[in-house]
Amino acid sequence: MAARDFEVLEHPADIGFRAFGDTLPELFARSAVAMLSIAGDPLAAEPRGEYPLHVESGDRDALMVDWLSEVLYWFDGKRIAFREFRVNEFCDTAIEAAGLGEPRTERHRSRLIVKAVTYHQLKIEQRDGLWTAEVYLDI
Repeated sequence: MAARDFEVLEHPADIGFRAFGDTLPELFARSAVAMLSIAGDPLAAEPRGEYPLHVESGDRDALMVDWLSEVLYWFDGKRIAFREFRVNEFCDTAIEAAGLGEPRTERHRSRLIVKAVTYHQLKIEQRDGLWTAEVYLDI
C-alpha cells in the first residue's frame, strides 16, 4: 500500500475513506483495501489463497457499494483476511476479481466493526486523470 492509495475521512457518526486509482479497476481494488484497513489490518494477512469475487449491479455507484459489501461479507461472514485484490474483468455494472489472503485467525485482529457500506455522500469521479472514490461506512 502506497501513501496515496487511500485516506481516512472523519464523519460525526460514521467513518469514511477516499481511495485513489489510475484506473477504475485499481480504484475498486484500493477501495476494498481501504475499507479493510478501517476494519482490521490487511498487512497482517498473507496472500496464501485466492478467493474469487464476482459482483453485478445496476450502475457504477451501486457496483462500488455491492463490491465493498461482498468483500465485507467475506471478511466478517466467511472469516477471510485479505491483503490485496486483483481485478480480472471490469465494467460499470460488473466486477470479477480475486482476493488474496487467508482464513482469519487471532493474528487478524479487528479494529472497528464495519456494519455496512452506505450510499451516504458516495462519490466516484475522475479528476486530472486520477480516479477518486469517497465512501462512508456504518460502524
